[in-house]
Order: sequence, then structure tokens, then C-alpha cells
Amino acid sequence: MPSSRTSSPPVALITGVTGQDGSYLSTLLLDKGYVVHGLAPTHSFGLPVDPRVTTHHADLGEGTNLSAVIDQVAPAEVYHLGAQSHVKVSFELPVYTAEVTGLGTLRLLEAIRHHQARTGRQVRFYQASSSEMFGKAVETPQTEQTRFHPRSPYACAKVYAYWQTVNYREAYGMFACNGILFNHESPRRGEAFVTRKITRAATRIKLGLAHELRLGNLDACRDWGFAGDYVEAMWLMLQQNEPDDYVIATGETHSVREFLDEVFGYLELDWKKSVVIDPQFNRPSEVDLLRGDATKAREKLGWRPKVAFRELARMMVDADLKLAEQEAVIEKHR
Repeated sequence: MPSSRTSSPPVALITGVTGQDGSYLSTLLLDKGYVVHGLAPTHSFGLPVDPRVTTHHADLGEGTNLSAVIDQVAPAEVYHLGAQSHVKVSFELPVYTAEVTGLGTLRLLEAIRHHQARTGRQVRFYQASSSEMFGKAVETPQTEQTRFHPRSPYACAKVYAYWQTVNYREAYGMFACNGILFNHESPRRGEAFVTRKITRAATRIKLGLAHELRLGNLDACRDWGFAGDYVEAMWLMLQQNEPDDYVIATGETHSVREFLDEVFGYLELDWKKSVVIDPQFNRPSEVDLLRGDATKAREKLGWRPKVAFRELARMMVDADLKLAEQEAVIEKHR
């Protein structure tokens, strides 16, 4: 059960606050009465931040200003969502990905450890781990005990961050948790990610603003859930009496091809007339099938996903159709 650690409003710090998960988590925590601070890089061009969130700037890649922010904010909870999180980009920028996604986590853990030593106040830490760590999965579905076999620089960096989180928990007694989240999408997903790329293109095709969509492997299968559901699991992990690691997933798997069927079918379109297979979008090493088993989260956290695959796809289409309609109006008046 969640613990009540203080009578005053709890203070939380979210790294990656301008991303999809940071956006949903900010709202969740604000609605629960938290004082919320967000960490964003100075060059961030992500989602708008809720005006009730106090934003700070620091560089996970260099560690610049991290300790100062931790000391200034004095958070009770830190949700570490900041990363270079695009798999394809990680092949193009592997060293940068390792610096930000891997070593950035270590830098943050060190800043928290030193803050705790100076102040004597416990900071609860959430690490955004990824199903990509399973990569070439040795078993399906994947659980907290499944061996990692990462297949990208991003996944390798996440494995490093995962084990550093475990190490700080065991070596220093820190309240540090890994949430091994499977793919989670929403209308706020970045347009470089395949689900949002599909819904954005499909709605533009529907309105005659585009005519084709270029994709890579249509047979890749993922366990897709709704980001708004998944940030609740993050919060629940930090409310427990003891820190632990949890798989967060729907337990269902669908292919990119199925996602196309759902999205284009909802728009009464035939995706086969618009989709072009382009090898440039294939990964050097592919992850074919990911499906998670969230039994532990269900039993210990009381967490369950609420939004199903079809509802998720249609939610994203509805949001992107509004964007496409606005774009069509602008085009008409040019």
C-alpha cells in the first residue's frame, strides 16, 4: 500500500519533463497535490510544460548543474525520464546516447547520493528502464527475471542505467526502483516514433495533405500501452515500503502491420495504397517480438492498464486528425 511520508505537500523532480511521459506525469503529480519541478536541457524543443511546474536546466550528458538543482529543489521523489530515447538515432549517435542515457543516470544517482549524505533526507528514485533491454528476448513473455540481450546502443545504455540503479540500491541503501516499461504511446508521442509517425501521416493522407508513408519492418511486434496509464505505475513504485523493479506492460503484442490496419481502417483508408517499404528505416539489428508480463505490478502495486490497443490507436488518430484539419485550413488560405 502507498505510504504517507509527510503531511506537507511532497516535492518531486522530473527529468525529461518536456517529453511524453514527463508531460503526463507532471499532470498526475500536480493533481495529487505535489510541488513539481522539471529538468530540461537548454536546447529542448519538446512539449510545453505546465505553468505550475518550475523548470530547471541541466545537462545529463555532462552533469552540469545536476547537484545544484538537487540541492535547490530538495525533492522527496525523483523521476528520471530524461534520455536520448530514439533507437534509430542511437545507432547514428551511439556515444552521445551512452553519455546521456547511460552515464547521465549515474551522474544523477551520484548527485542524489551526495545530497542525501549532506542533508540526511531520503530521496526516492525512479529509473525509466525499457523493454528494449530484452532485445533478442530469450523467453516470451518477458518478466523481471528475463535475461537482457540489448540490440541497440540505446538498449545497451538502458541496461547500464538499470544495473547502476540496482547497485545504488544495494550498495548505499537508496530507495531506487526500475520501471521496465514496454512501449507506451499517446497523442503526445514524438513524431519520430513509429506509432505517431503512422497516425500523423494517415490523417494527412485522409485530408489530401500527403500521399505516402515510408516505413521499415512491418512485422516487428510490440506490447503497446497508453502513456497516461504507465506514469501511474511510476508513481505507485515510489509509494511502496520497499524499493523494487517492475515490468509494466499490457501483456498483448501487436505488429506494426496491425497498427496500420487499425489506424487506416478507422479512417476508412487502405494503407497498402500509401505505405512504401523503405530499407533506410530498418535497424542494423532488429528486435522482433516484445511482450511483457506485468503480474508483479498487478499483485504488488495494484496496477492495471486501462486503455486497450484499439482505443489507443483511435485516440491518437482523433488527436492527429484535428492537427491535420488545422493544417488544411492554413494551406487553403495560403
